[in-house]
Amino acid sequence: MSPDAKRPEPTLSTRPRAGRHHLPVPAALLMAAAILSFAVQDAAIKWLSRDYGLAQIIFFGRILAVPLAALLAYRSGGLIRLRAKRPLLQVLRASFTVCDMLCFTAAVWLMPLADAITIGFAAPLFMTILSVPLLKERVGPRRWTAVLLGFIGVIIVLQPSGAGFGLPSLYALGSALAFALLIILTRVLTATENVPCLMFWNSGIVASVMFVLMLPEWRTPTGWGIWAFALSAGIGAVAQLLITEAFRLGEVSLLAPIQYTSLLWAGFFGYLIFDNVPTTTLLIGAAVIVASTLYIVEREARLARARGKAAQDQVLGSPEAEVIIVKREEGP
Repeated sequence: MSPDAKRPEPTLSTRPRAGRHHLPVPAALLMAAAILSFAVQDAAIKWLSRDYGLAQIIFFGRILAVPLAALLAYRSGGLIRLRAKRPLLQVLRASFTVCDMLCFTAAVWLMPLADAITIGFAAPLFMTILSVPLLKERVGPRRWTAVLLGFIGVIIVLQPSGAGFGLPSLYALGSALAFALLIILTRVLTATENVPCLMFWNSGIVASVMFVLMLPEWRTPTGWGIWAFALSAGIGAVAQLLITEAFRLGEVSLLAPIQYTSLLWAGFFGYLIFDNVPTTTLLIGAAVIVASTLYIVEREARLARARGKAAQDQVLGSPEAEVIIVKREEGP
């Protein structure tokens, strides 16, 4: 470039970046909203389970996410956005979803619910452990401490009866591991796949499998069952959108402990709908869960602000830096 050539002017980029990001606060808020949405759906599922089969309940809980994903894709660039760049991983992710649901159901059938849920909450531990070799995330001692404290809070709340290690426990552990792998694959796929594509493939495959499984036990919804199915379908679609976006924006090891907050919502809806009065241990455990979750989110937010300040100092000190600016190409 000659000395007289006009130097390109740096401009702020307003185009959203594709692929994975690390925005801890928005990711944590989306994850918390997703957990709340799933808790509402779980309450509807618990109410429906008295009269309808599991496969039918899961089918309706997933089916609305398929047209919602198509609509989101159409509005953001066309249905071409539903084309998967890595279809085999999409199928594998949906397979983990089906495995998670079926293993957890088998565990609940064979062992006390408290035991199954307690073992199932090993999922955040699996997520954090697997995020290191599979996603190359750095997990410090404070984040490990928050995960372990959250798990201790869950044990305080549920007071498992000690069913011992056997086939039911293996089912519950299988559910936790499948869920952790599902979340790891979600984080991996967000590097190349958009959110509508992830929703479409996952919910479409799960709904297709459950459609086949529900045919022998189909029961036509009536009365309040129609509204409960509609609530489950609607809130389930929203939850899928929220959790997929959360793991696009945040690291797995950051978001995993927030899953523990589902226990708090379970206690709230249990009291509100099923007249289950919260116990002292629930309140103590809830305090531990909330404290561990808030600590790690606040710490990540503080670290993000520090990284942002460092990047700003780098840009101000070096006009050639391209941390938050991009060069606008000029003609020759």
